[in-house]
Amino acid sequence: MAATTTYNLTIVLFVALSALTYGYAFSVFSTSIGQPAFYAYFKLDQEGPGAAHTASILGILNSLFSAGAAFGAISMAWLPDWIGRKCTIVIAAGISLVGGALVTGSVNIPMMIVMRFIHGVGVGQCITITPIYLSEVAPPNRRGFLTGQNAVALVFGYLLSAWVGYGTYFSNNGTFAWRFPLALSCLFPLILLAGSPWIPESPRWLIWRDRVDEAWKITAKLHHDTTDPTQRMAKAEFFQMRTQIDFDRTQDLSMMHMFKKPSLRRRILLGCGVLLGSQACGALVINNYSVVLYEGLGMKDSMPLLMYALYIVVGMIFNIVSSLIIDRVGRRTLFLLGWTGTAIALSCETALVARYAGTENHGGNAAAVLFLFLFVTIYGSCIDGTAYVYCAEVFPTMYRAKGMALGLFTYYSASLAFLTPAATALNNIGYGERLNVMLMLVWY
Repeated sequence: MAATTTYNLTIVLFVALSALTYGYAFSVFSTSIGQPAFYAYFKLDQEGPGAAHTASILGILNSLFSAGAAFGAISMAWLPDWIGRKCTIVIAAGISLVGGALVTGSVNIPMMIVMRFIHGVGVGQCITITPIYLSEVAPPNRRGFLTGQNAVALVFGYLLSAWVGYGTYFSNNGTFAWRFPLALSCLFPLILLAGSPWIPESPRWLIWRDRVDEAWKITAKLHHDTTDPTQRMAKAEFFQMRTQIDFDRTQDLSMMHMFKKPSLRRRILLGCGVLLGSQACGALVINNYSVVLYEGLGMKDSMPLLMYALYIVVGMIFNIVSSLIIDRVGRRTLFLLGWTGTAIALSCETALVARYAGTENHGGNAAAVLFLFLFVTIYGSCIDGTAYVYCAEVFPTMYRAKGMALGLFTYYSASLAFLTPAATALNNIGYGERLNVMLMLVWY
């Protein structure tokens, strides 16, 4: 059985910058709403009569970003099969770079709303193409671990945005405090574009395009085993790919056929259901409004940003743990443990918030914080990375791009229902009720 080589890891970790691009961009706005200078620059009131308007603006900025990500995700149903996985990564990185730069340079709210949508399109493409590509270049025996680096990179993006946001809070330059974190979102797609000429194309796509010689050279390098001079593993994998693709050519590969055929329809329900389930357990709502959560639990000044950063550190650690155990424990077992555990953690969190939020009971508020950290521990260990791996694997190779596109389109479309009303709900009701209702949104 071939070991994971340095070349495999290098390719996987470099392409995972695409997932990091998404993770950083999706999370960085959570720190922006913790910067007082952001509200001052755009003349948004955090309190008083204008607070309702501010809440609606925050909801729009978050939901339009998700709408762009949904549009970017569904475009992946055709683009990777049409122009190849490598070119798709380049296009996604390019749109993310332009969108991030224009968001950073926004001078008014209408401009930021439009640019957030464009940025969302790019990062939605990034996070959709990454697991597709990784699952096709990873050796079969290490596919779970290597494809799982998608989630590790994603959460590392969350981690960077959280600590950058916390650090810039102390800047004497208010504009720098909120613009620099946004500007940093341009760095990762820029690196990806610069290194893209050295990314190998997916051998499966090359075989599909009858570029067999190129496909074999890449396969031999990806599946190289120093203990096997005859390249038995590489030849077996290449033969399997060619046989599978010969069969695929005889099939109807349209999306309409996927919905018509019962076995494929079931796979769509499984893939979309898993990603919807990873959304519905509450991770995105908690992540995007963490600062407000911690403020409601009695924290002030920079403390909400610090707690958010520590929350992401825990998520990062347990996403790495997930990537190490997923091939041994199994996808289904992790899901069952994860959804049960997060339901229990959120139930306890909701009870504590209803009782102690907005009070001076430090023990009750500390317990509420503890259950938030327990939630992200379970979520990172069992659900976050596993959902992407499962959705990529549940579809046959010929339908993988379309399947991932449908799954992530469902994920981001659902996020509109969670993120759009959350900001307004948080503004219109009291602190204890705010947090309670926000947490209950995850059961929507």
